[in-house]
Amino acid sequence: MAITTRERRNPVDKHDARRRALAESALRTLGELGYAKFSLREMANHSEFTHGVVHYYFADKLDLIVYCVQHYKATCITRYDSVIDESFAAEELLRAFVDKLGETIEDEAPMHRLWYDLRSQSMFEPGLADAVSHIDESLAEMVWRVMARYGELAGAQLVVGKPEAYAILDGIFQQALLGHQRDPQGDHLVQLKRQVMLLVPLMTMGLQSGLATEGGSADTPPF
Repeated sequence: MAITTRERRNPVDKHDARRRALAESALRTLGELGYAKFSLREMANHSEFTHGVVHYYFADKLDLIVYCVQHYKATCITRYDSVIDESFAAEELLRAFVDKLGETIEDEAPMHRLWYDLRSQSMFEPGLADAVSHIDESLAEMVWRVMARYGELAGAQLVVGKPEAYAILDGIFQQALLGHQRDPQGDHLVQLKRQVMLLVPLMTMGLQSGLATEGGSADTPPF
């Protein structure tokens, strides 16, 4: 029996690769149209793929959208790993973090708008709830990794929990995104960076600062 040197590709791998290619194409249309206006046919009209091909790989609009956002956010989350791994001082980490936040709004605003759109839609569309909850938890974990590393480098103790840290920073990020959408020439990204630079240290308590007393707890914010 002849043995070929070309390695045959696993059919499952080929199927996953095609789904990823479709998702990357669909993300552009999704970012422009949003959840309500998007459909498999609309996606086909804006890409090189036919409606039949799209429908073969994805059962319906919801199936495609959930896959798209999971694919994008998985990539988005890992980009902050370098901020954590390559920073060796608290100030350095914080500046790298805020720069990355501003950069991603400038470069990928439609994708972030889509995420907030879907998070709102998940309150009305049960099929989105699990996927949105999973992505939200992944984003919270990413924020918490940054916060934990900042505390470690600053020699400080975090005085907020993961949900609070995520809610604070996500709220600031969303407001900057909305402002940038309304007025791309405004100073919304500058304000974003300034606010994060101010608030992250406030979410920590210096271990040697004397703020934590015998009657208090490092887990309780001093405000």
